[in-house]
Amino acid sequence: MQVFLDPAILFFVFGVFAASVKSNLEIPPAISRFLSLYLLMALGLKGGFALSHSGFTREVATSLGSAIALAVVIPLLGYAVLKRYLSGFDAAAVAATYGSVSAVTFVTAVQYLDNNSIAFGGHMAAAMALMESPAIILAVFFANSHRQQQTARSNIQVHSGVAALMGSSSGPSHSLKKILHESFTDGAQLLLLGAMLVGLITGETGKAAMEPFSGDLFKGMLAFFLLDMGLLTARSVHQLKGISPGLLAYAVLAPILHAALALVLALVTEVSRGDATLLMVLAASASYIAVPAVLRTAVPEAKPSLYIGMSLGITFPLNLLIGIPCYTWVSGQFFS
Repeated sequence: MQVFLDPAILFFVFGVFAASVKSNLEIPPAISRFLSLYLLMALGLKGGFALSHSGFTREVATSLGSAIALAVVIPLLGYAVLKRYLSGFDAAAVAATYGSVSAVTFVTAVQYLDNNSIAFGGHMAAAMALMESPAIILAVFFANSHRQQQTARSNIQVHSGVAALMGSSSGPSHSLKKILHESFTDGAQLLLLGAMLVGLITGETGKAAMEPFSGDLFKGMLAFFLLDMGLLTARSVHQLKGISPGLLAYAVLAPILHAALALVLALVTEVSRGDATLLMVLAASASYIAVPAVLRTAVPEAKPSLYIGMSLGITFPLNLLIGIPCYTWVSGQFFS
């Protein structure tokens, strides 16, 4: 119950309530964008200051390597399961959504650990940034492979005498180079890494100078942003109409399985409790902003209502309200 006494979480619940009763309460898009950029900048600074203090240790390298491994394995496993029940394009999109990460969930988890005096490495912000792109790249690879298969089948029909299909195409092919450029030059991700670099360079001096910005304001800004996310979550529930019970179950169970996979990896690599918790949170989270924005253009054949509805309507609130405290408790049973 402690999580429900957190003001930031209560503002999220209030946002869900306000949208549910059809209130006209809303956060202007420009303000919402500013809040998300502020949180990423503050998080990057905190991570940089912490890295400046600890240095690049074996645990830092281990945690980052674990994060990359999870970012590759999770979408591969997701696609292998989902393609049995969905079209190739929808399976690729949902797998990418659940293989990537939610910055808001991560920021909330960081604040939860701070509130409970559980130490974690500042490098975990870099782990979050590293986990965003692999799923996008794999989704484009899966989609392009599916398009080539469709084109090959069309060509076979053409050679069989169906001339009308000559030259047909199932959709645009998106180059890996373009996707890599878009992934690594995304403004939000660049801001996070840039702020971390600034924190790393300036160290304790920078931390003292930026404390009012990255420390004192952080909790209030997070509460304001979670209010907006509550409104957005409640207003996205309609996208769940028509989704099969099996996919609804996937939106609930897949994050738990991904978190369990992260826990096993954390036990093998012997990271700290705080880092293990954040690895579990990252593995369990699903992207509802960055990845859907790329998928709309890179995999236009997939249904946005499917992958956005599942991630934002089900997985995000479950992780925020139940997942974070549960993952923290579970990690406490295995790590001192």
